[in-house]
Amino acid sequence: MASYDVIVIGGGPGGYVCAIRCAQLGLRTACIEGRKTLGGTCLNVGCIPSKALLHATHQLHEAEHNFAAMGLKGKAPSVDWPAMQAFKAGVVEQNTKGIDFLFKKNKVERIEGWARIEAPGKVRVGDDLHEAANIVIATGSVPASLPGITIDEETIVSSTGALSLPKVPRRLVVVGAGVIGLELGSVYRRLGAEVTVIEYLDRITPGMDLELSKTLQRTLKKQGLSFVLGAAVQGVEKLKTKTKVTYKLRKTDAEHTVDADVVLVATGRRPYVEGLGLEALGVEMLPRGQIRVDANRQTSVPGIWAIGDVVPGPMLAHKAEDEGMAVAESIAGQKGHVNYDVIPSVIYTSPEVASVGRTEEELKEAGISYKVGKFSFMGNGRAKSMLAAEGFVKILANAETDRILGVHMIGPSVGELIQEACVAMEFGAAAEDLARTCHAHPTLSEAVREAALACGDGAIHA
Repeated sequence: MASYDVIVIGGGPGGYVCAIRCAQLGLRTACIEGRKTLGGTCLNVGCIPSKALLHATHQLHEAEHNFAAMGLKGKAPSVDWPAMQAFKAGVVEQNTKGIDFLFKKNKVERIEGWARIEAPGKVRVGDDLHEAANIVIATGSVPASLPGITIDEETIVSSTGALSLPKVPRRLVVVGAGVIGLELGSVYRRLGAEVTVIEYLDRITPGMDLELSKTLQRTLKKQGLSFVLGAAVQGVEKLKTKTKVTYKLRKTDAEHTVDADVVLVATGRRPYVEGLGLEALGVEMLPRGQIRVDANRQTSVPGIWAIGDVVPGPMLAHKAEDEGMAVAESIAGQKGHVNYDVIPSVIYTSPEVASVGRTEEELKEAGISYKVGKFSFMGNGRAKSMLAAEGFVKILANAETDRILGVHMIGPSVGELIQEACVAMEFGAAAEDLARTCHAHPTLSEAVREAALACGDGAIHA
């Protein structure tokens, strides 16, 4: 029987980061993963492969729409779908091998197989029983479907199947206007598919700042995506030559159908805890299938911890990573900490969308007095030189103290620009602090400074 200080169950972003941090802190650590490769959903069939396809198809879009304006003449490239799939697979392989290397470097023992916690401190994988003073559950999440819809990963697919379709569909219906649906919908629209997005709510990207959400929808509509909002999908029927999606408009109760070659069900994800034996252990669960944890991310059973998608909070890889490091530090006797008020979210469409902190709607509901500083990328020289001047930066600051409460952006590379806002908010900065910080010229980041200036006497270039 092998004995460890820590066993981490799950090798995704939360799990592998937790395992590496535990090892760095001098704890004998093992990580159990059922997949042949480390990295979890994010690296294998999520964040990384989708970004490879988004990057490749963005280059195609640039060639088709912007090259000529920049004096780059010639025929736009044709799409070799198998080669693009090979590019995506290569990116994934490089990253998974990178984690293998990090495990070896940090002396984290890799155990392949599916884990079951037989008792506090005891984990079984196949015929082998392992002991550890601490067990960290980091098993992530799986796609959630709708009642009556069976995902076959062929014509009715989750995000996993959508990343590896045998060919580009002529007609794609996306059920759900969240991050996954919009990103993959964008990929296939750029590749020539007719894309229809059906959303139950009356807006896309629920929970996002409303102004940002409306701007994104207008932009994607201009790019050719069609939206049916306020519609409840009733069923998906596979016919001989097509798939038929039936939906009912919530306002009128009128029923409609739309034909598709492929239907992507992107209605969110649910925690994956099957087979762990949590019920027998007496681990307390929440109504939505998540594990209840305390402020230190410890479950109701001492010595068993949980992080990432299996606990409450946004299902984001970087949130899981932060929790993984915090748990490792708590186990090692340090003070692990996660600031849940400063967790950014990004949508990698074109233009990108990024947010951190509170939205205007949340501030209004909380009765907090705030001011808005806004700056359009049309006033940014670097954005104009890139033919990417669509979008804006919006900073929400406390009306009395000027402290930054939320930052919301849509535009070029805002997934990178949002980090400046995160650092500022982590240190309790005021909008004036950003406004008085020198930014290099010409850069996209100047739009952030201008929005901060707009919280005061006014932007310079607006």
